[in-house]
Amino acid sequence: MSPTKDFETALRTGRGIKLIAEIKAASPSLGVLREGLDPVALALEYQRAGATAISVLTDEKFFHGSLSNLERVRKTVNLPLLRKDFIIDGYQLYEARVAGADAVLLIARLLDKKTLSAFLEVAGQLGLACLAEVHTEEELKKVLDTRARLIGINNRDLDTFKVDLNTTLKLLPLVPVDRIVVSESGIHNRKDVQCLEEAGVRAILVGEALVRSKDVASKIKELLKNNSK
Repeated sequence: MSPTKDFETALRTGRGIKLIAEIKAASPSLGVLREGLDPVALALEYQRAGATAISVLTDEKFFHGSLSNLERVRKTVNLPLLRKDFIIDGYQLYEARVAGADAVLLIARLLDKKTLSAFLEVAGQLGLACLAEVHTEEELKKVLDTRARLIGINNRDLDTFKVDLNTTLKLLPLVPVDRIVVSESGIHNRKDVQCLEEAGVRAILVGEALVRSKDVASKIKELLKNNSK
């Protein structure tokens, strides 16, 4: 297998907030987001428009994704790729690596601290970065007690599907400055991005707003308006 691309360094390098653009055909809260979504074509649009990395949903039941989509995207683009799924078994880490992922999402609410730490260790051995996702202060404390360096703050409550950007603003001050915070969900326009950037957020993960856009390049340009290359 080829070496993985450095997902963490990509988020740390250069000026301006970094965009992880997501390939998501559907969601539990909204259903199908784009009929006949072509993951490869969308990945190429993301790469051309200036995304720093790409998140690929591989869950089939809720998001209409697949590992095959990840494999196809890997063969097409040069950006770091995040496998986004409900990872609850260590086997899925090996699966992700073989499929071409450079990073994986680990959802704190699904894993106890011991399992989370074990997955971080195995992922590190495989060359995979881990984006540890939290929604509450309790979940954040659990993650900060591990070696996780990339902290994803999900603005969506997975029980109610309610979205509130204040979730990121509330938890951000509790994160040590040497960790990278990625704000996830509910980011739709430049005003949202500006609010997060001014608070100190280093990266954003955006799916719905891009997938539903009729002009992906223009939407990314809007979100990253003041970024310097």
